[in-house]
Amino acid sequence: MLIIGIAGGSGSGKTTVVRAIIEQFGKGQVSVLPQDAYYKDLGHLSLEEREQVNFDHPDSIEFNLLCKHVDELCEGKTVEMPIYNYLTCSRAKETIPVHPTKVLIIEGILIFTHEELRKKIGLKVFVDADPDDRLMRILRRDTVERGRSFQQALDHYEKYVKPMHEIFIEPTKRYADIIIPQGGANKIAINVLATLVRQKLNEV
Repeated sequence: MLIIGIAGGSGSGKTTVVRAIIEQFGKGQVSVLPQDAYYKDLGHLSLEEREQVNFDHPDSIEFNLLCKHVDELCEGKTVEMPIYNYLTCSRAKETIPVHPTKVLIIEGILIFTHEELRKKIGLKVFVDADPDDRLMRILRRDTVERGRSFQQALDHYEKYVKPMHEIFIEPTKRYADIIIPQGGANKIAINVLATLVRQKLNEV
């Protein structure tokens, strides 16, 4: 199994890159484990406590479970991926089955911060983007998808997203085998990645 890690700052275009790769292949050829599904279940916290959750710190991720699922997929087993709700900071009772394929993509801002997971990844990709572009995408996402007002989204960015990016995420760029500038707009880099995936799928 070829394991591809796609990391980068929040709002850099990682999901766009993943989607562009998957669209070039038939259903069932590539499986995806998004880091966002593995946030720790904090549904027991009060609303005030949930508002203080730092989703941009490595401690917010249940990496042990993510690594376990990666190992099981490599063993040919189907795993039950959690479904995470940002509004309640909790996991749903339901899960999503992820089946083993020749290519596994792991996507998320913090995946290169965890040494054990990093060692499992055969091809490390860092999606880079201008900070202003990332900020605009983050504000749009937080207000539309996560129920924050514009001011709350801006405050959250200043308190958590920006400093955590500088401390934890930007430094992991040094682990990357490939750096994609301009995020999802970089069609050439996406095609290079797709070519690597295609070569793996064509192996006997």
